[in-house]
Amino acid sequence: MPTYNKLVRDRIPAIIAESGNTCSTRILEEAEYRAQLRTKLYEELDEYMRAGDDSSAVEELADILELMHTLAAVHGSDPEQLEAIRKDKEERRGGFRERVFLMEVSESQPGQ
Repeated sequence: MPTYNKLVRDRIPAIIAESGNTCSTRILEEAEYRAQLRTKLYEELDEYMRAGDDSSAVEELADILELMHTLAAVHGSDPEQLEAIRKDKEERRGGFRERVFLMEVSESQPGQ
C-alpha cells in the first residue's frame, strides 16, 4: 500500500472510494495546514517547471491558482482582494509581459 503523507484536494478520498479502494486521512491543525499548503505550493510549482507542453503547464498553473485562492483565505483575504492587489501593483510597477530583463544598475554619485 503506497504512503503519501501529503495534502490533497478535498474530493480525493471520495474519488479513491469510488474506485473501490480505501484510504486513511486526518484533518490537519491550523499550523500544520499552513505548512502543508506551502509544501503543496512548492510541489505544484515543481510540476509546472517540469511540464513538457503548454497544456500540462496550464494544468499545473490551475493547481497553483487553486492554492493561491486557498492561501489568500488562510491569510484573511480572498481572490478578489488578491486580484485587486495584483492589479494595483501592475498599474504602479508594470507586469511581466514586455520581457524586460534587468542586467545592472549604475548608481548615481551624490552631488551629480
